[in-house]
Amino acid sequence: MIADLLHSGRKRKPEPGISDWLTAWHIDLPLLFLLVAVASIGLVVQYSASGHSMDAVWSQTQRIALGLFAMFAVAQAPPDVYRAVAPWAYALTCVLLVLVLVLGDTAKGAQRWLDFGVLRFQPSELMKLAMPMTAAAFLHHRRLPPSLFTIGLTLIIIGLPAGLIIDQPDLGTALLVLTSGGFALFFAGLQWRWILGSLGAAAAAAPLLWERLHDYQRQRILTLLDPESDPLGTGYHITQSKIAIGSGGIFGKGWMHGTQANLDFLPEAHTDFIFAVFAEEMGLLSVLLLLTLYMAIVGRCLWIALRAQDTFQRLLCGSLALTFFIYVFINVGMVIGLLPVVGVPLPLVSYGGTSAVSLLACFGMMMSVHTHRKLLTK
Repeated sequence: MIADLLHSGRKRKPEPGISDWLTAWHIDLPLLFLLVAVASIGLVVQYSASGHSMDAVWSQTQRIALGLFAMFAVAQAPPDVYRAVAPWAYALTCVLLVLVLVLGDTAKGAQRWLDFGVLRFQPSELMKLAMPMTAAAFLHHRRLPPSLFTIGLTLIIIGLPAGLIIDQPDLGTALLVLTSGGFALFFAGLQWRWILGSLGAAAAAAPLLWERLHDYQRQRILTLLDPESDPLGTGYHITQSKIAIGSGGIFGKGWMHGTQANLDFLPEAHTDFIFAVFAEEMGLLSVLLLLTLYMAIVGRCLWIALRAQDTFQRLLCGSLALTFFIYVFINVGMVIGLLPVVGVPLPLVSYGGTSAVSLLACFGMMMSVHTHRKLLTK
């Protein structure tokens, strides 16, 4: 009896709560909730955009599930591991990009895939992971803000894989790789005079860049400036997209009641132009909700970057957050006619496997930064 009284007087260790469980598994609940919400919207729209195909929905569900598994797996490793493997990941992906140009599988006029029989993937998607890791790791131990020499070396690191991707040709992915490395420089304290100078140099080099563009890339830019000049040819995509978005109004026509996609007026409805399908069926209010979810994801990632413990973690999370924003900005911009059509999918909504998996793996790295920080500060 006395032993029971003594035992009852001891301070019991509190039962682990959901917060402790999530931290132990390196899961950031707000970020996970936002990602699942966007992916769920994507599956709903995918059913309508794919012509009411459950096969497409099931295939995309499997890809999202694989991406979530990759996110959880990536989140388990501490950030120091990613800093250590960044140069090796960069080198391996550059080798794969060279192999694409030599042995790559061609589809729709582009040579972007490696096909190993049981596995077919785009190495350029891996560079979306490797580039911000490598740029952040390279700048980690260097004096900040970066010197001119450091800026030059970083630009070489960024430009090499971007050039290989442009040759595939895949201008959209190349832009994302360039921006992910550029944002790492920006967060490293790149002075505004260098930023403005780079923009001025790019504007001065525009005529030379124009000559290096493929014919279809030039036509996309011309179509952006005047889509009505060839409404049944090169301007067809953007014209039909604008019709779909405008006809949706404030409240939309209703799920599966959109005419542009269901009557096959809108090309690539389940991939690059799925935003137009969503706007037509769900309306302006739902579009604002989706964009709010996207901005909440970006805001959460920037908050994680601000609380990061070292330079590598801050640069990595900051560049990944703004690159995700660029994903959304480019896709929405091209669908509504503000940007040229460059083939950038709407994150976690457009149909596609490699893009979804690589994006969710990026969020796994940000969860790793956040939750490992919690463990160290307890």
